[in-house]
Amino acid sequence: APRAAPRAAPRRLRATVSGPAMGAGRTRRATGRLDGMIRAVYPGSFDPLHNGHLDVIKRAARIFDHLTVAVLHNRLKPTTLFDIEERLEILRASLEGLPNVEVASFEGLLVDFCRRSGARVIVRGLRAISDYEAELQVAHLNRQMHPGVETLFVMTATRWSFVSSTRIKEIAQLGADVAKLVPKPALDRLIERFGPPRV
Repeated sequence: APRAAPRAAPRRLRATVSGPAMGAGRTRRATGRLDGMIRAVYPGSFDPLHNGHLDVIKRAARIFDHLTVAVLHNRLKPTTLFDIEERLEILRASLEGLPNVEVASFEGLLVDFCRRSGARVIVRGLRAISDYEAELQVAHLNRQMHPGVETLFVMTATRWSFVSSTRIKEIAQLGADVAKLVPKPALDRLIERFGPPRV
């Protein structure tokens, strides 16, 4: 008797899904995973950038395909130590060697910047419970305004949990050494502004 022909292997299904969160023509495999990059934004004033910020940036860069470190240009808060261009320069110099990280500035609502840049995740660093209480409210507001964006909280490493830009500016202005708290590009700018440490 003739043998039956072998059965063909089942084809893997692919479905094309379009929508504002995915964009026309992008595809989702049967596993439910979206093809393409996941973009995230880490916003802040970074006045100045410190090692706690760097810790969050490097860890987020390992999670996401592309990370934008977004410097807020807040016209309602005109008193900053470094202007927007100085902060951008410090960040660019400090983030060399991280190929999937870029630096940008923005004004206005963060969710509008997320829409323009295609970011689907907002990264926020947490140092203490007080940070969480404030950031949780902002995360809910952002999601209300832009349901397509999620917020990811990253716990700052314990060794940097006490560091803040405000305290660094105060300490540097009083002549203390902050070399262990900030990257070298930020340290150089602080020395230019306040002089070398005296204590």
